[in-house]
Amino acid sequence: MINEGITAAAAGTWKLGGQTIHRMGFGSMRLTVNPDPAVAVRVLRRAVELGVDHIDTAAFYRSPGGILAGHAGDQARYATELIRAALWPYPKGLLIATKVGPGVSPTGEWESAVTPAQLRRQVEENLRRLQVDRLDLVNLRIVKRPGHDSVAERFAALAAMRDEGLIRHLGLSNVRLDHVLEATAIAPVVCVQNSYAIDIRRDDDLVQACADRGIAFVPFFAIAGPGREDGAGENHDEAVRKVAADHGVTPHQVRLAWTLHQGRNVLAIPGTGSVEHLQDNIAAGALRLGRADLARLSPQQ
Repeated sequence: MINEGITAAAAGTWKLGGQTIHRMGFGSMRLTVNPDPAVAVRVLRRAVELGVDHIDTAAFYRSPGGILAGHAGDQARYATELIRAALWPYPKGLLIATKVGPGVSPTGEWESAVTPAQLRRQVEENLRRLQVDRLDLVNLRIVKRPGHDSVAERFAALAAMRDEGLIRHLGLSNVRLDHVLEATAIAPVVCVQNSYAIDIRRDDDLVQACADRGIAFVPFFAIAGPGREDGAGENHDEAVRKVAADHGVTPHQVRLAWTLHQGRNVLAIPGTGSVEHLQDNIAAGALRLGRADLARLSPQQ
């Protein structure tokens, strides 16, 4: 595949919370790893140049001391602040989605926000670090998905902040269908963000359930798969390698293309700290997989 000239528009569009965006977005988690902030700034600006208008982030995306080890430095590097440094004042049409739930308490300890006061503190942190008066989209991230926990109280607290004007739209992350149904009874849910990939298929039914309800499904770890925070590896399934060879692309691009083929409501947010990899990821939006490809990649279907 020739990446030159391919933009995020190749992946098509979806209306997220009433705003039409390209289905190929960008995840900012890995931006903080490099101690040189200029690298992240270049990646973010290039992403926008290539038509990316949906950026995923969180105030707890930071290095060192965050969920990624990163390189040591004198102070923590926050993805939200790198986004601000690169793109503020933000271009018209750019949608920045962030998350609350996991976070860092005022004492520097990791916490899982469960009270309205904790959630408000995290929302205000995102507002401050992004330098905005209102957050485009806030996903309530559940730390532990198994069990029978309710999201009602936490989602209602965010809905109250939405009514207050601090948040435009609400979503959920790392959740089950019963969480989605519980939340939609309180306020509109515009997206569900879960781990999902060729080799992480527990949410096949949830993808369709979201489509039936007009809710975007936004997979994370689409490239990394079981590697999760460790990032994209080279241990690809033979079927992925075969399809990649047939199309003259990389296995990582096949994984992204497969993701986009799972439904018109599925949005991709691959993350990287490299301009080269960014361009490869965006180019994957132009890869069209045939029925034989999809059958090879999903033999159980």
